[in-house]
Amino acid sequence: MLTTLCLACCMGATAQIVYHDASALPLLGKATEATRERYVRLPDSLQHQVRKELTDLGQNSAGLALRFRTNSTCIKARWTVRNNFGMAHMTAVGVKGLDLYGLVDGEWRFAGSGFPKGKQSESTLVKNMTPEAREFMLYLPLYDGATQIEIGIDSLSTLELPQVELPRTGKPLVFYGTSILQGGCANRPGMAHTNILSRRLQRECINLGFSGNARLDLEVARVMAATDASLYVLDFLPNVTLEQMRERTDAFYSLLREAHPDVPILFVENPPFPHALFNQEVAREIAEENAWLRNYVKQLRRKGDKQVSLFTSEQMIGTDREATVDGCHFTDLGFTRYAEQLLPVLKKLLAK
Repeated sequence: MLTTLCLACCMGATAQIVYHDASALPLLGKATEATRERYVRLPDSLQHQVRKELTDLGQNSAGLALRFRTNSTCIKARWTVRNNFGMAHMTAVGVKGLDLYGLVDGEWRFAGSGFPKGKQSESTLVKNMTPEAREFMLYLPLYDGATQIEIGIDSLSTLELPQVELPRTGKPLVFYGTSILQGGCANRPGMAHTNILSRRLQRECINLGFSGNARLDLEVARVMAATDASLYVLDFLPNVTLEQMRERTDAFYSLLREAHPDVPILFVENPPFPHALFNQEVAREIAEENAWLRNYVKQLRRKGDKQVSLFTSEQMIGTDREATVDGCHFTDLGFTRYAEQLLPVLKKLLAK
């Protein structure tokens, strides 16, 4: 049970909104605490050990979420992002905005989004609520990194630590993968599939998605192996060549398995990218990589690892080819379909 901590108001009772630094609130989705800055995903020690692209992406706050409780009738947010990054095929809210969910009858319900205005933003997330204590979860930006976050509440209300431990922390599910895993191109942070799954499973999920850079770096495997995980999901195929898979997959897998002999490891095939219907080179690469991965997992099981399995991708995002923004990156529809396909598989593995 988390100890309730009332964060004292720093302004007079005549003020309508009082802002509180979120640094005192619980943060979910972080694989390591070995960071000087709070809202980053990789340890500072990797800064000179891996590619700059990877360390830069590690400063994106994908999958991180703040938990709190308040009786305020209005919730606002002020936040600063690292890069003020933008992309043509993804909304600004998904890239550098916030997403608020409230707990209603034991389930997380969307409450409102924080719309970014630049490097520094202020936005009303939800208003006109009754003044009763509620549990909230605030998702951080997917493709930029939050450096400071403040929560604004009514001046006469309280901001506290959560009293309900949902999603459950401890032994999180750890996901490793590509730009899709990082959240490209969800309309808002809560629609990245790891965040959807965390709400559905009521379990903490760690998102180690690195856009264009899920290349089986062993340094990332060591970060994952140091996490007391309940399950590992390896979803890297779109970022590696067949040759790289042959060279690196076994070493990456072995680091996880040696550290956690009994933890399930789920490998994920390439998605059925819609543009592969026309692009024959992409279709060939998908077929070759999926075939190699199927054979690799089969060999591991033959060697005695019964805790390794494969997620086949035929139904991953449906069959109508309408679930991506560009033939590759998922829309909210794609993420929802993917989460719905993964959910029973993850439940079965966790039950073991």
